[in-house]
Amino acid sequence: MKVLVLNSGSSSQKSALFDVGDQPAGNPPPPVWTATVDWQGEVASSVVRGPDGSPVKAQSPVESRRKVIEDVLATLWSREPRAVAGPSDIKVVGHRVVHGGPDHREPEVITPEVKRAIERVSAFAPLHNCAELEGMEIVEKVIGPVPQVAVFDTGFHRHMPEAAAVYPGPYDWLDRGIRRYGFHGINHHYCAARAAWLLGKDLNPLRLVTCHLGNGCSLAAIRHGHSVDTTMGFTPLDGLMMGTRSGAIDPGILTFLMRHDHFSGEQLDEILNRKSGLLGISGTSSDMRQILAARKAGDARARLAFEMFVHHIQRGIGSMVASIGGLDALIFSAGIGERSPEVRAAVCANLGFLGLALDPEKNAAVTSDEDISQPDSTARAFVIHAREDWAIARECRGLVAKLSA
Repeated sequence: MKVLVLNSGSSSQKSALFDVGDQPAGNPPPPVWTATVDWQGEVASSVVRGPDGSPVKAQSPVESRRKVIEDVLATLWSREPRAVAGPSDIKVVGHRVVHGGPDHREPEVITPEVKRAIERVSAFAPLHNCAELEGMEIVEKVIGPVPQVAVFDTGFHRHMPEAAAVYPGPYDWLDRGIRRYGFHGINHHYCAARAAWLLGKDLNPLRLVTCHLGNGCSLAAIRHGHSVDTTMGFTPLDGLMMGTRSGAIDPGILTFLMRHDHFSGEQLDEILNRKSGLLGISGTSSDMRQILAARKAGDARARLAFEMFVHHIQRGIGSMVASIGGLDALIFSAGIGERSPEVRAAVCANLGFLGLALDPEKNAAVTSDEDISQPDSTARAFVIHAREDWAIARECRGLVAKLSA
């Protein structure tokens, strides 16, 4: 079954085509076709890889973001070698939807009602949910009446116990949908399945902590194949220190700023989401690569940003391990998690009490999906490439097969 996957964001559109069969969840095939569109200012840059693997790069003015994405999707059948003969070859299109709210957790076929539900909770993740709705409309225009499926990033965390999911405010918050939802669930779920595959073990008994470390960062504690705790909460702002997001802070800081500096809700939102984290502390960049370069050059604020970032992750890992009663494997994924040996080494430096010992040579040379712990380490450490696209494709095939049975 040919499944097209769209991952729509505020500044990018990632797409991938898979020919999905009975492949195990933890052993993904390569995509048949991929495309990434990034837009910065007035220019859109796209990279398309067809069945032969060769990249085609292009830049064009962003007269219409929709038009650029439409043109890129059409290369599936308009560019040689063709990934499909025509749009009718695509049997289902899957979308990563960041926030499903309290009522939409399982993958489901997109209907007008589902779209309205996604729109209703877009206030919780406005930059993502709105882009994802736009992606659904683009598919309808370019590909036609193909079944579309929403796979919710919050869905994997649906098994969290109430003690972890409910906030300690007034109980009626829960009736209003104010609770810990968690995010990055698609990748946390995939990383758990992939780690079990690499270990050659059944996922169910494993106690795993997955670290999704990119511009957005979150940890998940996984036991019996389910998320039982996570660092993000009602919105993707909670938890770890991130690229431009603060993560968890004392809420009294916000009431102080409102009372003494007369900050509005919009101003606080701008500060916490776009002017905090690595950028806010370093004063120069939200990019870990630039933070590391400045730290090496002796920049004190870059050094502080790095140390704070590591400290928040270590503290979060400690709480996640407590939630699952031990650790069998620690998994690093996403941009920083996969590409920064410095961050991985610093995070693991204080985790010897968990039986985790990193191999410095493996850590420095890892490419993807490898064990980087020492042979005598009782807990294992892995670097696993984020494959949300494959996880979504597999969910789509499973749902379509179930509905067709």
